Amino acid sequence: MNRIKRFLAALGAAVATAAFLPAAAPAAAAGDKPACAPSWSATTAYSSGGTVSHHGRNWSAKWWTQNENPGATGVWADRGACAGRVSDFVISEAQFDAIFPERNPFYTYQGLIDALHAYPGFANTGTPQTRAREAAAFLTHADFESVGLRYVKEINEANYGRKCDDSRPYGCPAGRKAYYGRGPIMFSWNFNYKAAGDALGLDLLNDPWMVERDPSVAWQTALWYWNTQNGPGTMTSHEAMVGGAGFGQTIRSLNGALECDGGNPESVASRVARYERITAIVGTAPGSGLTC
Repeated sequence: MNRIKRFLAALGAAVATAAFLPAAAPAAAAGDKPACAPSWSATTAYSSGGTVSHHGRNWSAKWWTQNENPGATGVWADRGACAGRVSDFVISEAQFDAIFPERNPFYTYQGLIDALHAYPGFANTGTPQTRAREAAAFLTHADFESVGLRYVKEINEANYGRKCDDSRPYGCPAGRKAYYGRGPIMFSWNFNYKAAGDALGLDLLNDPWMVERDPSVAWQTALWYWNTQNGPGTMTSHEAMVGGAGFGQTIRSLNGALECDGGNPESVASRVARYERITAIVGTAPGSGLTC
């Protein structure tokens, strides 16, 4: 009996001691990603070297900072992708699911989060309302172009051979029919694959099928156009939303006179209706300048 009492006393002491031991650091996830640091907070002041996670990546402060979004300003150094913490993207996974309830399984929320590193200022610049509106506008065009993210690639194969511009010095090394529309905004044409690939560090000119194999790459190509290309407009879609020009100018940047200025008012109205639906899901007002 005394031996049992001594054993139970020792066990109780061990449990009590364990209760005060520091918690083990979270293990790195598959793919050798380091664990995410604590999430960035706009109200917290960070000194030089302070490390946070934001949009699925770790960041360290170069000097003292407060209320400066990692990725949107030069005060933060990107330390790479991390794992083990819920995303703090302005649109949650539940909202993403509500926006695209019948999407193709290829289009994952995590694929979008993984793509954000390519353009860290996207939906990460300005007020919370500005950030939410930009994300909603971007997803609106994805919703329109890929029919609710149901399609990963262009369904009209008769158009495939028309997306090769032979006048470019690099030509169409993957074949004349290889540069059809893919991804959330049906990214197409050999010159776009070349330019986006160069910007993203991916050989999309020789392997355009990467866009339909890898969800992150698909989202990255859409973000490349959104953040860097005016198209037929006068500003990028990112500039339109951050600068206050409004959703209508993102339509112009995508399709210009094909839809704007009376080109196709029904299409414009459809995009605006989708944008209003998505901003309602996100919980923000759509703002002004909705049409073009």
